[in-house]
Amino acid sequence: MKIPSLAIIATMLALTAISAGEPPHNRVPSWAAEAVWYQIFPERFWNGDRGNDPAPPDLSGGWPFFAPEDWQIHPWTSDWYELQPWEKNIEWSRVLDWAKPGEPNFDACAGLRRYGGDLQGVIDRLDYLRELGVTAVYFNPLFESPSLHKYDAAMFHHIDNNFGPDPGGDRHLWENEHPADPATWHWTAADLLFLELIRECRQRGIKVIIDGVFNHTGNTFWAFRDLLKNQQKSPYKDWYVIKQWDDPATPGNEFDYQCWNGIHTLPEFRQDENGLASGPREHVHAIVKRWMDPDGDGDPSDGIDGWRLDVAEKVHLNFWKEFRGWVKEINPEAYLTGEVWWEDWGQYRMFNAAPWFDGAFDAVMNYRFARALQQFVINRAQQISAQAFVDSLQAVYRDYPWQNVLACQNLMDSHDVDRLASQIVNPDRWYDHGANPLQNPAYDVRKPTDLERRKQRLIIGLQMALPGAPMVYYGDEAGMWGADDPDCRKPMLWPELQYDAEAAHPLRKSRPADSVAFDQQLFEWYKKLIALRRRNRELALGGIEFLQTGDIAGEATDKVGSEAKPAPKTLAFRRDWEGQTCVVAVNSGEEAASIELNPGENITPGAVLTDLLDNSAQPLPAAKISVSLEPLEIKIFKITPSSRHQ
Repeated sequence: MKIPSLAIIATMLALTAISAGEPPHNRVPSWAAEAVWYQIFPERFWNGDRGNDPAPPDLSGGWPFFAPEDWQIHPWTSDWYELQPWEKNIEWSRVLDWAKPGEPNFDACAGLRRYGGDLQGVIDRLDYLRELGVTAVYFNPLFESPSLHKYDAAMFHHIDNNFGPDPGGDRHLWENEHPADPATWHWTAADLLFLELIRECRQRGIKVIIDGVFNHTGNTFWAFRDLLKNQQKSPYKDWYVIKQWDDPATPGNEFDYQCWNGIHTLPEFRQDENGLASGPREHVHAIVKRWMDPDGDGDPSDGIDGWRLDVAEKVHLNFWKEFRGWVKEINPEAYLTGEVWWEDWGQYRMFNAAPWFDGAFDAVMNYRFARALQQFVINRAQQISAQAFVDSLQAVYRDYPWQNVLACQNLMDSHDVDRLASQIVNPDRWYDHGANPLQNPAYDVRKPTDLERRKQRLIIGLQMALPGAPMVYYGDEAGMWGADDPDCRKPMLWPELQYDAEAAHPLRKSRPADSVAFDQQLFEWYKKLIALRRRNRELALGGIEFLQTGDIAGEATDKVGSEAKPAPKTLAFRRDWEGQTCVVAVNSGEEAASIELNPGENITPGAVLTDLLDNSAQPLPAAKISVSLEPLEIKIFKITPSSRHQ
């Protein structure tokens, strides 16, 4: 039997709906499906200006609420797990009540580390991104904050001063503002450098979106600091959810409030039936206008191209629908993507994000895609069959409108999970579970083997060939590996730098030393596959028809278009768009396989079959294509009429 071509049907329906007048509130940007995303964690990408490096006062208010007198910027090329002298001198039991005397506490040290990444560093490396083939960048939070991750904002209307060229001058400008009144806001040196970064990206054809963290603020946020000081008399007392006010008649501080996941550095905004309550709602609207049309002239070309919205499920959907209206009024081609993934982490259940596509978001970070690929390619003892992988993908295609499927950010990793390379080193786990040595002492922190790198190459091939906009987490293409936070946030690998080997272990275990260097061969593979996707638009815009699968046990399931029994762990599919056709064949097994398949209907007689990875071409066989696949190999074929073949 033939696997249902649900995606082709969905494509036709989506195109029909658009041509018939798709409601404007649901339309995705015209560029979204063809984007190749790259996620940048700013503090770890590149230190382009050592004059703006953070100092201990810049860490004030952020966890772990302490910086030793001998604190220093961390050496960019050092062994990640090796503690610097100032880190070794810390007695954490005097700082954290749960710390044990004498323990080095690597995770706490990692929270104190700063490497000096900044906006100038990104500008300096934009040509690297252009060479890789990136067309869109998602920045983790850029707004002022005492932490390395910036999810605990001190303000939304200014870029962090340590990301810009004049930290002291920026602080002086802050002091002359009323943060609740946009009319008093200045443009700091960091703000202006960010606008320059946007211009530089525009010149290279790169879109820019930034993280919007609007469910909560940091405990150093200007409105929350006023609330701490003035309690019930604060004009911002209704911005947050206060559980108990401080009683000045007692020696203790009873002040308590609602916060994200019980973390008291992240107080949550108050909400009503429409999301953010009055006060924060208007403030966020002003923030949207500031960064999407900085000069307020009605031309959004000097502003960001959209938002990634943090912990989106925590904010009422009605607010996101209103937020979309604010955004699309400024720039109808702006892109909105949400962090909507774990519905129940403990039960391993991810959200069906369909409700957010009805008038709120264009896309989500597609962790359902990541989980399916992990199960099909990475897992060994728990590897799912090709048919089960197809079932997982088609569940998404059934759940989401096709235009949103194409716009979703198809990622394998991010700042919130272990890196792709380390996922491969540590198979047979639930995705985003037991993903670092603190959670799972058996987690292996070593460098991937050559075989494991082959798996990474296969995954990237699938990421570029399947529906959805691929997203690369910074450094994956350079060969970076690392467990979940904090290890997924190492400083970027650059080809001209010499890095210390990784020989230390966070749990002080013995381990072989792993060399650390930019992986040029892996970079070239990413670059090649990205270019292939961009040249063959059917891989971005086309429908999908699954031609054949082989199950994990080695038993074949007959499919229309194949007389032979498919090999175990093999998969073939076809992508079509406006007369352009690609056929993709995959072997996720560690043994060679051979399959024969029918490329499908509507193929012109005399067509030419071109292997896009080695550029070899041959006349298309009349009936079947015989494909030999090495272990962990992907092949991508282009079918073109003979008259168009060059």
